[in-house]
Amino acid sequence: MKNSEAESVHYRTCPLCEATCGLEIHTVNGKVTHIEGDKKDPFSKGYLCPKGFSLKELHHDPDRIREPMIRKGEEWFTVSYEEAFKEVRKGLRGVIEAYGKDAVAVYLGNPNVHNLSGMLYLPIFLRALGSRNQYSASTVDQIPKQLAAELMYGGDFSIPIPDIDRTKYFLCIGANPVVSNGSLMTGPNMRGRLQDLKKRGGRLVVVDPVRTATAKLADDHHFIKPGTDAYFLFSILHTLFEEKLTKEDYLADHVNGLEEVKELAKAFSPESMASVCGIDSEAIRMIARDISSASCAAVYGRMGTCTQSFGTMNSWLIDVINYVTGNLDREGGVMFTTPAAGGKRTKKKGYRFGRFKSRVSEMPEVLGELPVACLAEEMETPGDGQVRAFVTVAGNPMVSTRNSNRLEDAVSNLDFMVSVDCYLNETTRHANVILPAPSPLERSHYDLSFYQLSVRNISHYSSPVFEKKDELDEWEILLKLASLIGDEEPNEDAVTQLDDATIQFLIAKDVKNDQSSVYGRKSEEIMSALQDRKGPERMLDYMLRTGPYGDQFTNGEGLSLSKLEQNPHGLDLGPLQSRIPEILLTHTGKIELAPELIVNDVQRLKDEMANQPDMMLIGRRHLRSNNSWLHNLPVLMKGKNRCTMLLHPTDANRFKLEDGGTAEVASEAGRLHVVVEITDEIMPGVASIPHGYGHGLKGTKMEVAEQNAGVNTNLLSYEKRLDAVSGTAVLNGIPIAVRNVTQGRNERDNVRSEFV
Repeated sequence: MKNSEAESVHYRTCPLCEATCGLEIHTVNGKVTHIEGDKKDPFSKGYLCPKGFSLKELHHDPDRIREPMIRKGEEWFTVSYEEAFKEVRKGLRGVIEAYGKDAVAVYLGNPNVHNLSGMLYLPIFLRALGSRNQYSASTVDQIPKQLAAELMYGGDFSIPIPDIDRTKYFLCIGANPVVSNGSLMTGPNMRGRLQDLKKRGGRLVVVDPVRTATAKLADDHHFIKPGTDAYFLFSILHTLFEEKLTKEDYLADHVNGLEEVKELAKAFSPESMASVCGIDSEAIRMIARDISSASCAAVYGRMGTCTQSFGTMNSWLIDVINYVTGNLDREGGVMFTTPAAGGKRTKKKGYRFGRFKSRVSEMPEVLGELPVACLAEEMETPGDGQVRAFVTVAGNPMVSTRNSNRLEDAVSNLDFMVSVDCYLNETTRHANVILPAPSPLERSHYDLSFYQLSVRNISHYSSPVFEKKDELDEWEILLKLASLIGDEEPNEDAVTQLDDATIQFLIAKDVKNDQSSVYGRKSEEIMSALQDRKGPERMLDYMLRTGPYGDQFTNGEGLSLSKLEQNPHGLDLGPLQSRIPEILLTHTGKIELAPELIVNDVQRLKDEMANQPDMMLIGRRHLRSNNSWLHNLPVLMKGKNRCTMLLHPTDANRFKLEDGGTAEVASEAGRLHVVVEITDEIMPGVASIPHGYGHGLKGTKMEVAEQNAGVNTNLLSYEKRLDAVSGTAVLNGIPIAVRNVTQGRNERDNVRSEFV
């Protein structure tokens, strides 16, 4: 029987995906009893997907790591933080002293952007380390989008967001927002939002190789051959220019490069592109006409458009189409958010691209990090600068990165590895030390990243539901790591000193910046106003109060952390507003419509036009799955096996495969055996295997994941097949061979010679 006297109710946002849904969490005597959607949340209004309910199981998961661990041989031992940090300093300092800081590589996983501590304190650790070998999940799936924004608008988070609640025409390419909850388009209940679009007389058109959950809602769905989105998008542009459907006077004073784009589009008529992309030329022209004639329209592309050979070009073309049809920075089109915190930008002296290169393949840096496609070779290849130590923070690259077998072999030969994580998974099993990450319910939360990508301007702070016992928060772990890699042994107060120094540095910089709201103020006065807080709360309070809605430390009515604490359901700060030219931070102060880096890649697009493999592999996602790290929760893994290969009946017939049978799939990187699911919801010539599986390897401790092991589709992705601009390895459009096998297991044979 529920003890109502001991029951507490907590309100917070869900940190498990980009939707930022409001939660109502019921607890009794330190245990979660019930989770439901927060009906008073102004953004999600009670909506909650299955992942939100899983926070209960995540918090109480017996497999979750709660104490520091050290590996000796193949055995793990629980130790104190003191002993764990001593071992980390010994391991990292040993490598740094012998080989330099670049000999330490860092990989940051997807959960870090859902984590206030990670967003605020990882940069401090990375600066203290000073290694060029920084990698993240961003170069697995989204850097093309960020790089296009950097080149066009001057900021990697200056990404135009569909004004989905007001648009009248929505073209969705290579994206499935009903399942992803709106990737790089933060908005809870995307199904409801798209249904509202149709109710107000709008149109939804989906272009995708699969009839996805989003496509099933659409007025029109067009199959497209994987990897050919750039040809389709260019043919849209060609039609707009040829039929004089553009609105070239719109924002004309704020744009460079329109004539160059017109010239590039001439080579891509719908008639010549129809056979390349698999969409009828008249259908292409009709889509272009509909975008132009709609009172307002938004073109949106995401994972499918990013993770292919022309990911950066696709991201650029989508924004160009939005501009030339008059839908950029316009109500009902695509707009820029005005985030309450974390939205400050400064004009660039140059692009954050190619400022240094990787040692082996000379792949250029992108937005401060190297493409993860080159990580394994940096570990394998002897010589000055070889990576000999590895730090992972909330990441599982052995499952989530391309040609992951190669990375696993490389990691097994390192001198030292430390992981900050909550599971003993396929990656952390290789670590010498694991430092435990707290449960999401044991830490505060604010969506710094996703409120910069939101379909409305929203602000919502979440207090911890439970107090930590003897565990450190991630911000404390990261500051401790930053302090211990220095030349001198850190003292007991190192974390506090680094935390104080960080906020003091931010304040000192802003009071000297004539663009800051606290310009000319006294640092001591501002620091005094923050003295009752520390850690992420102090940093967040400062950012909120100096942000566009903040009280600017004047005791006014503006936004502050205290005000958010008084509004536990969050605050709606209003719909998106026009922000050009304010948002433009390029060196010219204009939209650069024809960035040289992308323009120069058009010739590669033309050269590869005739390259049409017989069978191609793409990924897919399920509403209950968020890459690999939620596969240990029974509530998310129940039901039928979702790690299957979708195959069209035509292809199943020619490969003599039956539903539920086993196929061998081979690529230039490797081969595996997978269960077949036959469906007419995928186009002929295409196969689809979900991303993030491949569990149950020796040395892991994730019981539920082991029971739902699946196959690792990244065994089939060759890290040298990539988007030449951003360095993002190809996940969608992998050439494959398929054959029937009676039974089998995952194999690690290298079959690259079959595909060269």
